[in-house]
Amino acid sequence: MNQHSPRPPRADTGAERPCNPVALEIIRGAIAAAQAEMEALIERTAISAFIREKKDFYTALFDADGIMAVGSMVPIFGDMTTPVFEKFAPEDMKPGDVYWYNDCYGSNGAVSHSNDQVLLAPVFHAGTRVAFVMSWAHFADIGGLRPGSISPDATDIYQEGIIVPVTKLVDQGVTNEAALSIFHRNSRFPDQSIGDMQALMASIELGTRRVGDIYKRFSIPVVTDALAQLLERTRQLVRKRLAETFDYGTYKIADAIDGDGHGNGPFTMRFALTRSKGADGEDHYLFDASESDDQAPGPINYLMNPGVPGMALGLFYLGGDPAQVCNAGGPNAIDEVRLREGSFLKPKFPAPLGMRGLTAMRVISTMSGLLNAGNAPAPASNSAYVVNIMRGNFRNKLGELEPYLLADGIGVGYGARPHADGIDAVYFVAQENYPVEFLEAAYPVRMRGYGVIPDSGGAGKYRGGCGILREYEILAEDANVAIRIDSVKKPPWGIDGGMCGGHGRAIVNPGTPDEWEMKPLSDGNRLVKGDILRIETGGGGGHGHPHDRDPEAVLEDVLGGFVSVERARELYGVAVCNRAVDADATAKLRATRPETRRFHRLEYLDDLA
Repeated sequence: MNQHSPRPPRADTGAERPCNPVALEIIRGAIAAAQAEMEALIERTAISAFIREKKDFYTALFDADGIMAVGSMVPIFGDMTTPVFEKFAPEDMKPGDVYWYNDCYGSNGAVSHSNDQVLLAPVFHAGTRVAFVMSWAHFADIGGLRPGSISPDATDIYQEGIIVPVTKLVDQGVTNEAALSIFHRNSRFPDQSIGDMQALMASIELGTRRVGDIYKRFSIPVVTDALAQLLERTRQLVRKRLAETFDYGTYKIADAIDGDGHGNGPFTMRFALTRSKGADGEDHYLFDASESDDQAPGPINYLMNPGVPGMALGLFYLGGDPAQVCNAGGPNAIDEVRLREGSFLKPKFPAPLGMRGLTAMRVISTMSGLLNAGNAPAPASNSAYVVNIMRGNFRNKLGELEPYLLADGIGVGYGARPHADGIDAVYFVAQENYPVEFLEAAYPVRMRGYGVIPDSGGAGKYRGGCGILREYEILAEDANVAIRIDSVKKPPWGIDGGMCGGHGRAIVNPGTPDEWEMKPLSDGNRLVKGDILRIETGGGGGHGHPHDRDPEAVLEDVLGGFVSVERARELYGVAVCNRAVDADATAKLRATRPETRRFHRLEYLDDLA
């Protein structure tokens, strides 16, 4: 059974369910704790920085049919179990089995770029298969065109590293060491690869024990019923909120990626959500992205699994509520998803996918736009997090040249909400920016600057989140830099009077005669020892008219370095003098209120299409 296929409704016979409400909440907490403990183990034991420090890993638990029962609030955007079931029948699985893959096309986008490795294991209790556990993490280097395996230069997925089809990695406790050795041999940094795989395998082993303990404590019928109730609870919540957001009819939104790094673009995604009454009298929800542009020659393609729209909507409606569980109820709330093969949201093999993070972030923001097209209190647009990949050689303590790989994902500003400012300097949900101390201790760079960028957040009653400044001094002998920045031509939109966020850029040797600017999506940028690389990331869109922002909140932003005195006056109509609000001057500035439209992107617009 597909994890995103709705379960048939359970007949309400009036009989008492195996799992009572008290046991349900205890089990909900227990499975969430097991999932969190698996993630904590990965964080403590992984070797590569992108997993250990950046926290680019996820775990999840599935029921006996492979339907996601609990995941973290960091979204798992895909059907992780069906790719395994298509090759290995669940009824033939044994205790101690572990399955492995990173095949994006073979998993229909469950894995969205090849660096992400997935391990899946069945859980048995009393001889019965009762569940599955999964661990997933981004590996630093798996071969391919350039160190890091992700490059704007890529033109097909073979240039993005080794592809692992669904493979039985562990057969009843016996590891396939030959398969692992082939995989690790393809990495330029095999010690990291080996350590990270050991961390994933340990996490899987821990998860099977913890979930098995839950079944042992409560029995198979009780836990099975608890998972079914949690799934249905989430599904019904999402469908209830969908009905509150969208009246009958079709709602549309569009947004675009600037380009693919090969001179092509922009690439526009076009979403439509239709609510209609089905033949059975029940509401029918159709998500349609089939009118999106054709696939790109460059690696910004996003192999969007059909579960993505429902999961994105589900996460919005769950809103981080600790009483709820992130599970397949969100995807199952959408009755039909249409994607067009050959579009950049469903590219044909072997189109490159390595930069799909740009597109995935734009998908999330466009889903916010779709919610805003209804009547949901959704945020303005986010900026897409920036990735800076440095590779080269440095001299170690013995004076010998040694290769290094620094993949620094850098936070951006998120869109303002109808009730609060956007989040400043955030990477992606629960993931983190590298601390300066870690960067300088682990890599041949010196950080000359790190902080928020004033005026990068879109002005509004609620300000968009601000982006980040990172300034690196190169201490290595050389550096070959790949940079990933989007939303330069089409910055994150503001809404209901809120203004768009600022865009990012990457400048080498700023303020000197040798200053030059990198193309925002490019590779092969050569730097040498002593060069300075300044990266500025974009901010989120604002929400509401800037003149409706409390002048004291504007003053606080000015004093905190988030808004300049000039922009406070120009955009917010607030005069700041001697670290205080000049009330009379502010009243005069706000006497004339600029007119607005629904959206703002460099100018006010009625829609984005």
